Amino acid sequence: MRETVHDTGRAVCDISGAMLVHPQFDPVAFHVGPLAVRWYGLMYLAGFILFVILGRRRARAEMLTGWRPADVDDMLFYGVFGVILGGRLGYVLFYKPEYYFAHPLELFEVWHGGMSFHGGFLGVLIALWFFSRKRHKALLDITDFVAPLCPLGLAAGRLGNFINGELVGRPTDLPWAMVFPQVDNVPRHPSQLYEFGLEGVLLFVILWISRREGVRAARYRACSSWATARSASSPNSRASRTISWASSPAA
Repeated sequence: MRETVHDTGRAVCDISGAMLVHPQFDPVAFHVGPLAVRWYGLMYLAGFILFVILGRRRARAEMLTGWRPADVDDMLFYGVFGVILGGRLGYVLFYKPEYYFAHPLELFEVWHGGMSFHGGFLGVLIALWFFSRKRHKALLDITDFVAPLCPLGLAAGRLGNFINGELVGRPTDLPWAMVFPQVDNVPRHPSQLYEFGLEGVLLFVILWISRREGVRAARYRACSSWATARSASSPNSRASRTISWASSPAA
């Protein structure tokens, strides 16, 4: 594999010698009038649809415990607001508070990107708390119900990160290393795919199988499985603060 050295002193791989190169997908899937619908937004939509399908199936199987398919629709309504508002506010407060305090109107310009996983997570928890108050259910009972429904949404989000070429991994010389030309010419871990498989698909399988266990065992399995999947995939990631949003004005 050929290498060149820039004046920064960092060894950079020549793309022509790399085994794998990111396809550099167009982040815009299609246009609707003046709006450009992005792949990442479609991944959000896919996650919401999977949540409804799996949630309704689980609710029908647990009707004797007080769950109804209609509860899933209402829960999703709360969750959508939680993840969008929490994700946006989390990005503003965690990453660029000084900038947005100086430019408050840009808070609403979501088409320029800017969502935070941590903010979205907190937003969903708050939304589920409101849902629990409305339906007179214990919050832990709701989170127990929701936990197996979330990993495929995480998987869809990581797939969106891969399409966008963001959240790239650390440099590596492994055979499946990938060059992301939109970032640099260094072969890197395709960490988005690691996370897609581990904290997405694998975690879903584990939690879906264990959903019939006792409550305490299921909670332990959910927490330990997510922590294991996260710790196995995250060390190879390089954090990216900006995530493209669902749609933007057409260029």
